[in-house]
Amino acid sequence: MGKRKLWVTYWLWAVGGPVGLHHVYLGRDSHALLWMLTFGGFGLGWLREFYRLPAYVESANHNPTTARAANGRPVRAGAAPPPISLARFAGQVCIGIYFGMAALIGLSSISAFYLLVLPLAIGTGVHLVSSVGEQTSDLRKTLTACLVTSPVFYGHALGTVPVSIAASVTAAQNRRYKPGMEREEPLGARLYRLGLAWLAFSAPLGYSVFYNTTATLSYAADSVAALLDWLWFFPSLRSLLESCLLLPYRAFSLLTGGGGEGPGQWERVLERFISEHSQRRLAALQVLAVSSEAPFEEITQRYRELVKTWHPDHNPHRAGEASSRFLEIQEAYETLLRLHRPQRGS
Repeated sequence: MGKRKLWVTYWLWAVGGPVGLHHVYLGRDSHALLWMLTFGGFGLGWLREFYRLPAYVESANHNPTTARAANGRPVRAGAAPPPISLARFAGQVCIGIYFGMAALIGLSSISAFYLLVLPLAIGTGVHLVSSVGEQTSDLRKTLTACLVTSPVFYGHALGTVPVSIAASVTAAQNRRYKPGMEREEPLGARLYRLGLAWLAFSAPLGYSVFYNTTATLSYAADSVAALLDWLWFFPSLRSLLESCLLLPYRAFSLLTGGGGEGPGQWERVLERFISEHSQRRLAALQVLAVSSEAPFEEITQRYRELVKTWHPDHNPHRAGEASSRFLEIQEAYETLLRLHRPQRGS
């Protein structure tokens, strides 16, 4: 491909920026994939790029066979690592959590999920952000940090947060410039790889959303509620997070003319949604007499013990009470089963 033109880059940024078209044009495939999976960094990253596009074009027009720093100068072997970027580090943490949440929704039925699948998903998200632009990091060390950290927070509702932080710290410590390419790859081969990567991320998540919508929303609401509860001692940060979560509702309301709803309607909808599912989970935990931090294996063990204790056949002298308690235990376990394994049918 010849020299990239700035006006073409801006045009692609305007018409297809949230899905990374301008990054495909500039040969920034890691950045393009990140935008495809997050719709332009949840919109904020796409808007932030408006003033950065000239630098992207200048970097893309340099000789692709030579690794270059942000200032366009060639990077020699043994050169110092690139400077630490707080924006990149924050992006690593957020995307690591995002990939972890997607894995929890779509893949948590896989055996050894918390020991293998979840840390690999978080590490992949962190490494993707690490590889944006002219930088990259040591993938093996990043994944190792996830594999070591994940068992410590086994089954925790917010376990993705510390695992993502550990992976981001490791990636930042092992950052380096990308090596120069021998030649620029054909566009078709690049699009083929991008398509496979997008399908690998989207297919299990899409299956859960479309075929197990209720369970998926239940898990998402429970996770959001847990995060907001965890931030109770940071009221400003909690308010900011709630505002960000409500952005999609407000955008939809604007596009549809508000649908006749009052100015606080979306806030009340989200509040009711989170409150309802959180109360259902807490009630189920109380029935089984387990803590909110209990892993699913402990919940299952407790359920089996209570079922044996309250089975009507084992309580012939109080059959009515035993039958009622038995059904209550069954319903509580099914509720927690949907929340912990959202890909299964309700």
